[in-house]
Amino acid sequence: MTRIHLKKGREESLLRRHPWLFSGAISRIEGEPYEGDIVSIISQSGECLGYGHFQIGSIAVRVLSFDDAALSPDFWKERIGAAYRHRLSLSLNNTNCYRLVHGEGDMLPGLIVDWYNGVAVVQAHSVGMFLSLEKISDALKEVYGKELKAIYDKSSGTAPFNAGLDLNDGFLYRNEDFSDEREGIVMENGHKFIVNWEEGQKTGFFLDQRENRALVERYAAGRNVLNLFSYTGGFSIYALAGGATGVDSVDSSAKAVAMMERNVALNDFPNHHSFCEDAIDFVKNSPFGKYDMMIVDPPAFAKHRGAIRNALRGYQRLNASAISKIASGGIIFTFSCSQVVDSTSFALTIFSAAAETGRNVKILDRLNQPADHPVNIFHPEGEYLKGLILYVE
Repeated sequence: MTRIHLKKGREESLLRRHPWLFSGAISRIEGEPYEGDIVSIISQSGECLGYGHFQIGSIAVRVLSFDDAALSPDFWKERIGAAYRHRLSLSLNNTNCYRLVHGEGDMLPGLIVDWYNGVAVVQAHSVGMFLSLEKISDALKEVYGKELKAIYDKSSGTAPFNAGLDLNDGFLYRNEDFSDEREGIVMENGHKFIVNWEEGQKTGFFLDQRENRALVERYAAGRNVLNLFSYTGGFSIYALAGGATGVDSVDSSAKAVAMMERNVALNDFPNHHSFCEDAIDFVKNSPFGKYDMMIVDPPAFAKHRGAIRNALRGYQRLNASAISKIASGGIIFTFSCSQVVDSTSFALTIFSAAAETGRNVKILDRLNQPADHPVNIFHPEGEYLKGLILYVE
């Protein structure tokens, strides 16, 4: 096995159980690892600090275990089994879709597995996880048994791979009763949604907003709602279920808008209108006071630290437009899913947006990702979703 030797003093983050080893901490490499190989990490004193997947890039090793558990033949079954038991403990009533594996949060860095009513959609964000998909599939079969209908690999649109791998999305497993479906109907808090794991964004649905959608339902009664960056209408369905007088949903993707209209019809809600337009332009051109509730949930404005400044400016302009246009007494749910934008920076940006408008704004609540998207306490970078509920006087 290849041994990764560290520079003096560079073992501290690993001793604090942070699951990333950066390339700048490496003194020398003993052996010739291929990307995706499991390697051992050795301190300058010769102590083995753990094992993980080797990859070319700034994150050189993603740590699988700080002992020899990663070398066990039962490793995948034990880790995925632990993730499964965690999800069972959450008692997700009237819900048959959730995140089963959340990367570092489940001590499986580089792996995402989302569960859609019997279909496990897998995304590998590292070469090591991609090369481990067969073992991951076997573990999913053992953990779920007959409950598992299919496993679909959707790794081609994830982080760039440097190993020259041929990434082709498709089924890794289908049971004898499952044909070639690329979409299915799931239930979330009693609401129905069509999820297309082949063509949809990410794994097909944004499961991380489940609890925040439920909050929208609580606040929506009697309000005229604008859902910006609506994707397939998750927030829109909840607002309608909560008694909104009307919901306008805006997204620039024609495919997303078409799926959203199918979801509205599936749940049999009236008083909904969809717009295939640029969301930022739409809110800018909206008349003052037309909406007394807005959901502002844009895609990540910053994918890396070098883009933070531009991202914060983008969040400020977008939220200033929303705050300036919403009716008096209106409520805004505003979010950032940019991992590199922390909650403090996001809140300060919304403060600047509010100050720009000159309106009085109160924070009613601070929002984040749900419990099936856990944050490893030793890996605070995993806390990527942050949001605020604002009351605008």
